[in-house]
Amino acid sequence: DQPHVSDPQVMVEFENGNFNVTFPNPKNVSEFSMTLFKGREKKEICALHLSKEGVLSKSNVTYCQTTNSNSSTTFILKNLESKHIDIYTYCLEIFLPPPYIDCCVKEAYLYIQDKEDCFSLGLVSWITIGLIVFAMISCVCCVVACCLRNKNQKCESNSHEYNSEYMPMAAVNAAKKPRI
Repeated sequence: DQPHVSDPQVMVEFENGNFNVTFPNPKNVSEFSMTLFKGREKKEICALHLSKEGVLSKSNVTYCQTTNSNSSTTFILKNLESKHIDIYTYCLEIFLPPPYIDCCVKEAYLYIQDKEDCFSLGLVSWITIGLIVFAMISCVCCVVACCLRNKNQKCESNSHEYNSEYMPMAAVNAAKKPRI
């Protein structure tokens, strides 16, 4: 029973806001290690080591967790933001049975769109629409106010003719002659 390392099919799924990167476990192997690297500089972010003693998981970042079953190993990348956009490389090392095999076999490029960007773009558009509607309502109110003011001034000038010879006078009681 020689260890069998075929070209594993990486499966990347987006589920519940998380990226699940799943790799099949090598067959006929009793001890192996899988590591997930980020970027061209291959910074280790997550690792899983399986041996007779058990499964040992290691994560160098807060956004990566590992799970293992009899048939596959999954790296779960949680709460990713646009700063996490990069190439992720999977590396499999087989320790037992000999011979030791070290091979990096798969790369996956993950693109993450920021939630804040979507929200801020939506917020900016709603603020812009609100300002436009406010400006339109203000203009309509100003036009209506000007029309009403002009109408009132015309009515007042028609009722009081200031250039007339006759001034409107108040009714006065006739003076009484004194009786003696």
